[in-house]
Amino acid sequence: MRVSIAGASGYAGGELMRLLEGHPHLEVVATAAHSSVGERVDSLHPALAPSRVGSLLLCSANAEQLRADIVFMALPHGQSASLAAEVLAVNPDQMIVDLGADFRLESSQAWERYYGGPHAGTWTYGLPELSDQRAVIAASTRIANPGCYATAISLATAPAVQAHLIGHSAINVVAASGTTGAGRVPTPSLIASAVMGSMSAYKIGGVHQHTPEVEQVLQSIWPEGELRVGFTPLLAPMPRGIIATCTSALSIEDTGDPREIYRDYFKDSQFVSVLDEGIMPNTGSVIGSNYVQLSVNVDEHSGQLVVIATLDNLVKGAAGQAIQNANLMCGFEDTTGLLQTGVTP
Repeated sequence: MRVSIAGASGYAGGELMRLLEGHPHLEVVATAAHSSVGERVDSLHPALAPSRVGSLLLCSANAEQLRADIVFMALPHGQSASLAAEVLAVNPDQMIVDLGADFRLESSQAWERYYGGPHAGTWTYGLPELSDQRAVIAASTRIANPGCYATAISLATAPAVQAHLIGHSAINVVAASGTTGAGRVPTPSLIASAVMGSMSAYKIGGVHQHTPEVEQVLQSIWPEGELRVGFTPLLAPMPRGIIATCTSALSIEDTGDPREIYRDYFKDSQFVSVLDEGIMPNTGSVIGSNYVQLSVNVDEHSGQLVVIATLDNLVKGAAGQAIQNANLMCGFEDTTGLLQTGVTP
């Protein structure tokens, strides 16, 4: 099947091309990036020089240039909606996976608060590991790919919320991400001299845009729960990866082994591993892969559930998950082309 990518000059776009080179059923035929029209792909993504896609020329992002069976949109937040409207005007049945935030939120009020501007609408939420979501994705033609932090936090907390282990008090999250999570546009806070050897917090106080996305996911699982997420994101001195520590007071005194609840929840999810007791996840183990590692623990001293999740923000947090969603829409196994393991050391 033919694939086109809008936003091919960015990190997520580059990761889409890297992963799709090894896909047995999907072929990239068009790569678009307004600011780099006419340049070769490998001039922006040198690692792709040996591949076929590296020799493609970047074109303008419009409906005519992006004609394909599947369109991936890896654009900054707020830029996908207008292009999607143009593409769908040409083909109302066009399969699209949007890696941006434009169609993730159901609430227009939440969109206006966290992103600003008019709300474009809501597409099928593309987190396949949520209960029954694979079937919903497979029946859809337009997918809103989840945010990277939202993927990590949702997977770390969804099983406990469904089992009502947590949900009667705030879920507190402290999560660190590599610098690629901020995109490719350079800013003073992302230059090497500001990042190396230092960690910093940002967007604290409930203002991070993934907060309403996670709450929306958890409220869909347990509408009667009192689900509020306190989120403190950290910028870590590494290019890619996320580690998220999610903590909340237990609603049930005798939980048994919560790891078994998690293992049962993810029993059909090849990409999510629930680690044995005493084994802690690390970002290096999942770098370059679509896998997620979870450590599920009970802090008996404080009566809290502590779940730690690690994933690669550019793969399971972006491009890999987008391909996983495309696989489901096309009727392929969701693991197709995505079984590469982490690359550390």
